[in-house]
Amino acid sequence: MMRLRFGSSLLRLSLVLAPALLLAGCGGIPWFGKEKDPTPPSPLPPLAQETRFDTLWSARPTRGTEGRRLYLVPALAEGRLYVADARGRVVALAADSGRELWQRDTGLAFSGGPDVAGERLVLGTSQGELVALSTQDGHELWRAQLGSEVLSVPRLGADGRVFVHTLDDSLHGLDAATGQSQWRIDYPPPVLTLRGSSTPALTENGIIVGLSGGKLVKLDPKDGLPIWEVTVSRPSGRSELARIADIDADPVVVGPTVYVGAYNGDLAAVDRELGEVLWRRELSAHAGLTADDGGLYVTDSKDQVWGAEMADGAGRWSQDQLRYRRLTAPALLGERLLVGDFEGYLHLLDKRDGRLVGRMRLTKAGITARPLVAGNRIYVYADDGTLAALTLGATTTPPSAPAAKTPPAPRTPAAESSSGTPPSDQTTTQGKR
Repeated sequence: MMRLRFGSSLLRLSLVLAPALLLAGCGGIPWFGKEKDPTPPSPLPPLAQETRFDTLWSARPTRGTEGRRLYLVPALAEGRLYVADARGRVVALAADSGRELWQRDTGLAFSGGPDVAGERLVLGTSQGELVALSTQDGHELWRAQLGSEVLSVPRLGADGRVFVHTLDDSLHGLDAATGQSQWRIDYPPPVLTLRGSSTPALTENGIIVGLSGGKLVKLDPKDGLPIWEVTVSRPSGRSELARIADIDADPVVVGPTVYVGAYNGDLAAVDRELGEVLWRRELSAHAGLTADDGGLYVTDSKDQVWGAEMADGAGRWSQDQLRYRRLTAPALLGERLLVGDFEGYLHLLDKRDGRLVGRMRLTKAGITARPLVAGNRIYVYADDGTLAALTLGATTTPPSAPAAKTPPAPRTPAAESSSGTPPSDQTTTQGKR
């Protein structure tokens, strides 16, 4: 096994300070006495439904995240949906009907995943374990100890390996058949980071991962050696809080370009092969982004949704009527964008101008997992364990679209990153979200 370490002294300092600042997820801090939330969620605006949601089926196969900020998401493979909860239950359901195919109570504290390939699904735990289960009946195939909580989705590669990004900014490559460690590389996290980790993006010749402190790296999947490293956003500001510039949003690869967003920092485009920053734009992103051939779509740190040009990051429109509603990363469905919020609502936006065109409430619990889109179906997994399959119904004639707000101007690669003060309930000294 090859193990590479960088800056272990700072890592030890972070681990010592972690218990003092480990707090709940965004918006989870209680406000005592007469104190008011300084960033209250926006009330839902009146809406003329242009597009409706049709529910195909709905079930509650698990207990969900139990109010914790975890990265438990639905996974779809060969007509089956797989979901897991914080108490260790894993369930497989028929994607077309919601019929339960099997369930397994493992007793493990799942915190990230699953990912599925072939006859294997993999999940991470809060105790720093990576677990592989059979897709046939959920029995355990192997278990490996990684040493730090997994708050991203482990990724099964086509080369027979599984790749994991843990909370302490360690990256692991393991044999997918046995769980044996093949390599590990450790990057030193800053003193303060957000509680969360970006999920690795797998390409033909490398693994691309966003790290704490605003760095994006590409690693060789065979041995974990860095192919390139680039700082997307440099920490700035007078305090450690203001200097948080983590890349929690999963990198998005479109053709030769990687798109990535940093908290308190920038939205940027990076050359996939060379690691060169092609452009930057001042925009703090935490929940995530998505892209298609027509543009970039981002949920920013104030829960505004943005549409931007892929060529230079120039803004097209911004939707601010859902501010501070703790939105998910956006999901694409044709000409529409989907985001969930902390009250269990699904919101539908027109991706051309950002106009709100539909809404439904799935549950009273929050939705933190990005909606999963497959064909014309939408699968939504809420924090209380509700899992639903939806489609979009008839579309009515839309009203005149409001004028789009003017977004910030693009920035050059050499421009300095922005700074700001993150919500105090999002911070920890070791990890994120």
